Amino acid sequence: MIKNYTKIKNFTMNFGPQHPAAHGVLRLVLELNGETIIRADPHIGLLHRGTEKLIEYKTFIQNLPYFDRLDYVSMLSQEHCYCLTIENLLNLKIPTRAKQIRMIFIELTRILNHLLAISTHAMDVGALTPFLWAMEEREKIMEFYERVSGARMHAAYFRIGGINYDIPIGLIKDITYFCQNFNKRLIEIEEILSLNRIWKQRLINIGQISIQNCLNFGLSGVMLRGSGLNWDLRKNLSYELYNKVNFNIPIGLNGDCYDRYNIRLIEMKESLKIIFQILTFLNSGFIKLNDFKISLPNRALLKNSMESLIHHFKLCTEGFNINYNEFYCCVEAPKGEFGIYLMTNNSNKPFRLRIKAPGFLNLNNLNFLSKNHMIADIVAIIGTQDIVFGEVDR
Repeated sequence: MIKNYTKIKNFTMNFGPQHPAAHGVLRLVLELNGETIIRADPHIGLLHRGTEKLIEYKTFIQNLPYFDRLDYVSMLSQEHCYCLTIENLLNLKIPTRAKQIRMIFIELTRILNHLLAISTHAMDVGALTPFLWAMEEREKIMEFYERVSGARMHAAYFRIGGINYDIPIGLIKDITYFCQNFNKRLIEIEEILSLNRIWKQRLINIGQISIQNCLNFGLSGVMLRGSGLNWDLRKNLSYELYNKVNFNIPIGLNGDCYDRYNIRLIEMKESLKIIFQILTFLNSGFIKLNDFKISLPNRALLKNSMESLIHHFKLCTEGFNINYNEFYCCVEAPKGEFGIYLMTNNSNKPFRLRIKAPGFLNLNNLNFLSKNHMIADIVAIIGTQDIVFGEVDR
């Protein structure tokens, strides 16, 4: 008797990097059984620029603009982490007004990030209108960036020891007006999405992950809180003045795409709450450290002080030295825990600098999240991971 053996082979296909829902230059190799995903293999590296190695050849001051170009949707959050790292190594005490202005723009950056995350996620799933609304609000925040720094995106506004310029006349009033009216736009987005039958069918019970698996994969931010763990570095490892403002940490119950969407919406409302509190007790005073060997002096001082001019010249050409030391600093960036490990060797440049990007770890669990889901579901899953490849590929 002759036995007939049939060998079944799963179908393999490329998803991206040309796919509009691949969020940039992600290439996924999907192994499929019909339309069911058996395995998802992320191929990254197309945007790799060697940022960490480039940073090791620049002075501490010259390195700041590199961090705008990592996650280019939440620029100031990464600048902030780098400034905190250097300030901790030098044991600097930052003026209160500088901390308050930093916090205003960090929370505006969080809103900037979540608006893009939710709107592009909605567009991937099939809803176009929220994208148009979100882009209109993002323009207002980017105008605030431009008014304090001169740049809409890559602001390079924060400085080691404080911030570069004080807030211009009229900006506080405009930020207050924006915060008062922005909540209406959030309600509109909620009305069109949150209770929409199609939206809920596409997100609920899709891409579920437990707290333990989140910890195993090293996830942070919305991915971790979506599974029910109350962990936010602004509360748990408080920095700047976050221990002096009241805000809530939203957490999910199901650990699915719908929970992660809801958390981003609520986080924007909490950011508004933080900004309002800071605006009510905004101090007058210095905006940067009054130490011209570390922080660049104001232009007015350069005209009147020869010593200030000398320090300015030396800072711009040589920078400053940091003794043999190492430090790891992390902040609650919009996408999760953004961390910097910096090692120095008594020079004006980092000896080693390594970046912990939340998007890189979030992307690593894509195979786990997408297994046994349909091809259409992977678009929804990537959308709630909120991937930006500037920080993933570095």
